This record gives sequence, C-alpha cells and structure tokens, in this order.
Amino acid sequence: MTQGAPAGQTLKNAIVAAVMTAILTIPVLGLQLKLDGYKVVLEPHWQPVWLAVGAVFLFQLFKPLFQRATAGIKVPSLPALGATQQRKVIWLLLAVGLVFPFFSSRGAVDVATLALIYVILGLGLNIVVGYAGLLDLGYVGFYAVGGYTYALLNQYFGLTFWECLPIAAGMSALFGFVLGFPVLRLRGDYLAIVTLGFGEIIRLLLNNLTSLTGGPDGVSGIPKPTVFGIEMARSASVEGVKTFHELLGWDYSGEHMVIFLYLLALLLVGFTLFVTSRLIRMPMGRAWEALREDEIACRSLGLNPTRIKLSAFTLGAAFAGLGGAFFAARQGLVNPESFTFIESALILAVVVLGGMGSQLGVILAAILLTALPEMARGFAEYRMLIFGLVMVLMMMWRPQGLLPASRPHVELPQ
Repeated sequence: MTQGAPAGQTLKNAIVAAVMTAILTIPVLGLQLKLDGYKVVLEPHWQPVWLAVGAVFLFQLFKPLFQRATAGIKVPSLPALGATQQRKVIWLLLAVGLVFPFFSSRGAVDVATLALIYVILGLGLNIVVGYAGLLDLGYVGFYAVGGYTYALLNQYFGLTFWECLPIAAGMSALFGFVLGFPVLRLRGDYLAIVTLGFGEIIRLLLNNLTSLTGGPDGVSGIPKPTVFGIEMARSASVEGVKTFHELLGWDYSGEHMVIFLYLLALLLVGFTLFVTSRLIRMPMGRAWEALREDEIACRSLGLNPTRIKLSAFTLGAAFAGLGGAFFAARQGLVNPESFTFIESALILAVVVLGGMGSQLGVILAAILLTALPEMARGFAEYRMLIFGLVMVLMMMWRPQGLLPASRPHVELPQ
C-alpha cells in the first residue's frame, strides 16, 4: 500500500494536468477562425491539442522516474564574470560587430540591426528595472514617442534625422519625467499597473489623433539617415547634388544602406553603453542601487527618493527615444501597431533574461531573443508558445539571468 499510494497520486496528478492542458489549449490551438466566402467559420484542429495533452500527461506520469534518474546530474552553469571581464567581453563583441556586416548576408545584417535596436531599449530599461528596481510595463510608450517625434518633425518641418535624434531623446525624457510624478508613491504591482496604463494611453492617442499622427495608418515616407548630409540613394533628391556612391565612384547597391544602418545602430549602442556605464559608477548610479535595495534605508541616508525615481525614469526614457527615432528611420514607417504591449513585455524579458543590472547580459539576451525567432520561421504559428516555454525553462534553470551583474563586496574573515 505504501508503494502503491505514490504511484496512484502520480497518475492522479497526470490526469489533472492533462485535463487542465486540454481546457487551456482547446480555445487557443483547437479552434481557429477561417473565412468561408463572406462568412467566418470556426474550424476545429484537434491534432495540436492531443499532442499537448499527451506530452503533459506523459511528462507528469514519468516525472518521478526522471527526477530519480537525474538526481546526481548537475546542469552546467555559466561561468561567473567579474566587472572587468564583462567589460572586456563587451569590447570584444563591439569589435566583432564592427566587421560582421562585411562578411554576412544582407538578411543577417538586417536581423542584426533589429537586435541592436533591442539592445538600446534593453539598456535603457535596465536603468529603470535593473538599477533603480522600478517595474515599468509601459516602456514602449517612450519608444513610440521617439519614433513619432522624428516622423512628425520631418513631415511638418522638414527636419533631418540627425536634427531630430536629440529632440526625440529629449521629448521621450520629458514624457518619462512627467510619468515619474504620478508614480512617486507607488511600488511593485501598483507601479507596474500605472506604467502599463501609460503605455496603452500613448498607443490609443496615436491611434485616435488622426489629423496629427495619421491614426491607424501612421506616418509613411520617413527618409533614411544621411552620411554627413550626403544621401545614400540611387539618385539625389536635389538636382545637381551627388550621392554617396557617386562621390566614391562605386556602383549603386542597396546593401550600402543596410550596412550603414547597421553601423549607425552599433554607434548608438556604443553611445548608450558609454553613458550608462558612466552613470552607474557615479553617485546617481549608487543612489539607484540604494533605492532598489531598500527605499526606507535610502531615505534614512539623506537621499531623496523623489529625485532618484525621476532621474531613472527620465534617463531610461531618453534611450528609448533614441531607439524609437532610429526605428522610424530604418522602417520608413511608424504606426501604433508597432508599439503594442507585447513590445514592452519583450524588452522586459530581455532585461530579466540577461540579468537585471548586467549590461553584457542584456546584450546577449537581446541577440538571442531577436535571432532565435528568425531561425524558427518554420514554426511561425507557435513562435510565442516556444518563446514562453524557453522563458519558463530559463527561469527554472537560472532565475538570476544569463549573466547576473557582479557588484563589489567585502567579506569579513571567519
């Protein structure tokens, strides 16, 4: 009886887990909407449901055996890197990134450019979440402000990318400063709810201010950046002016613009890394860490939590504005659908997966989360399912992130 009871309990757990899986997966995987002429019909697809239910049932049934078999096996962990070692790896990655576009295909360079945008956004959010410990679920709102700032200033006033880049960062920083005031007294879940609402308010405003933002259609025809005022196009927009390839005597190729955008994104990443690494070593960065560890102790040390929170929101938003302006220039089009909540969740996943407060971890996580979906294009329908599964397994294996931040500490002798 004593031996049969655990087996019976295991079978019961497996059945309950299978039933719950069926309840959750039938609306998502088992029922799909399809157009039949002019009518929308509900078409059942039971195969993925049975596969999911069967996989969960077998996993729960053989889980005790698997745990006993793997009890003596240790999962290898990533080596711990000190601050100096992490900086060396970052310099190595920047050097590799500098020569990468000249030995890769156009598609790979384009994906790498997208990854660099997420590196900028991840490093910016790392200030708010990683260093200051403020959970921000509306970070995509600042990203949208930066993109639309460049798009609208170019459309209505004819300003170039280089003129709009600092303005976009400043405008996003202003929005971050304004957001900071209502959330000064909020912490944890309440702070997350307010920032989530802020991100959705920005998206809805962009959707409904049709006369200014173009509504759901957005703003199109956004020009690409120039090289010191020289256009990288087949022919110049102004008659009598030479383009980049004409000045150098090269044949025109569309890859020139792709490589230039990549190198520009790499330059912005380098700038973001330089500024953030300097900030965290300054008194402001120490104040962020003090706020994250204990707000009451931080206040007792004479630090002003109000100023610390406002500085974190403002500076983090400024880097989102840089990323948004570059995104608008790269795409040539911005619309509200580019700035949904899933983007905020993805940027937050970059910070958490890489290790909160770790610059190298954020870089690696942004590359992984951008490159892996492109490699799994054959599983496009199950992209988010695979993404969620990877995140769950990662949090089970290494909850502190890929490369957690190494902080200086002092140990007293025993």
